[in-house]
Amino acid sequence: MANNTAKLDLDGKIYELPLIVGSENEKAIDIASLRAQTNHITFDDGYGNTGSCKSEITFIDGDLGILRYRGYPIEELAEKSSFIEVSYLLIWGHLPNKAELTEFSNLLSQEQTIHANMKHHFEGFPSTAHPMAILSSMINAVSAYYPELLEGYNPAHFKLQAARLISQVRSIAAFSYRQSHGLPIIYPKKSLKYTPNFIHMMFSEPYDEFVIDPAVTKALDLIFLLHADHEQNCSTSTVRMVGSSRANLFASTAAGVCALWGPLHGGANQAVIEMLLEIHASGDDGRKFIEAAKDKNSGKKLMGFGHRVYKNYDPRAMIIKKACDDVLKALKINDPLLDIAKHLETAALSDPYFVERKLYPNVDFYSGIIMRAIGIPVEMFTVIFAIGRMPGWIANYKEVSDNQGTRIYRPRQIYTGPINQKYIPIDQR
Repeated sequence: MANNTAKLDLDGKIYELPLIVGSENEKAIDIASLRAQTNHITFDDGYGNTGSCKSEITFIDGDLGILRYRGYPIEELAEKSSFIEVSYLLIWGHLPNKAELTEFSNLLSQEQTIHANMKHHFEGFPSTAHPMAILSSMINAVSAYYPELLEGYNPAHFKLQAARLISQVRSIAAFSYRQSHGLPIIYPKKSLKYTPNFIHMMFSEPYDEFVIDPAVTKALDLIFLLHADHEQNCSTSTVRMVGSSRANLFASTAAGVCALWGPLHGGANQAVIEMLLEIHASGDDGRKFIEAAKDKNSGKKLMGFGHRVYKNYDPRAMIIKKACDDVLKALKINDPLLDIAKHLETAALSDPYFVERKLYPNVDFYSGIIMRAIGIPVEMFTVIFAIGRMPGWIANYKEVSDNQGTRIYRPRQIYTGPINQKYIPIDQR
């Protein structure tokens, strides 16, 4: 029989800790009783080696470049599915049949219009307000119009709340974009599906008939789908932590938006475009930048390459690379930034410096170019990421809430500050 415990030798005493094996043969040591048994805790700065939960939602093997939603390979879902179908899969654990998908799609259409009074909230933001500030604030503001949310998690109306959030987040995003650019707000159409409706709300004008390019719809839907979940990243872990306090769905996901706003998390695709613009403005085709990036003293960093988890080619990057080519061809856009991007990719994949460090292109490398081609401004890139990640956040919130044994998340710490300080009255300091 295989050994199902790990032994810890501490101060001459042996402690046995249970082993956990996941469905993909991931192995973990269960230290839930460690402090009670030994009066010790573990230290893992940034939680890079700590499993914070058991989850049935997403599996990643960074070494092999594998990403699966509920067991389905991302490559197959990207080819055959849609963002809304994948949203259903992530939240409820199975691919919907026709009736389930129709019901969910109808709920999205039914709940897509935000309360009329919300328009005044948008007007309260200055024109310089960042769209992520507006998005997080407005998600919380929307919740105020649904008093039943104060009851906390209730499975009886969770499907309605999930559909309401997934649907209204794009209305909020589009309204914030229009408001910041001094454009009239465009309301959603029930006749349009999820992604084309978002494009309509972003770019239509009240005095013109707006024709939505199918290539644009396909590319943006793919971006949403590829970002729909990605295991226990910073923002998803934030949603789970806030949800563990029994905060409502809207409050928990608004916290996720704030975490995603951080440039080390959701701002990577924006950084790629800024890098490509800098290279183009300097007259370089990427060759000089590649050499500079290898020099630690140059201050140049190759953005869109490498990943905290993937030590192989990001599977989403392979998928989105083709989509990038397709949408630029369909829109007849000859973008010099794409030429630079391709040169950077070729150089990085063949240069021993980058190969040895496994700095492969990630999904951010091409998603920013697609969004630039569609006409989405750089400051909206992270908002697009948030729209795509919403079903993953909702699925994780539901998983935490459905588990009756979930305790409020409360990490420990190692205190390293001063001890036994004596209070000094203010007139003696």
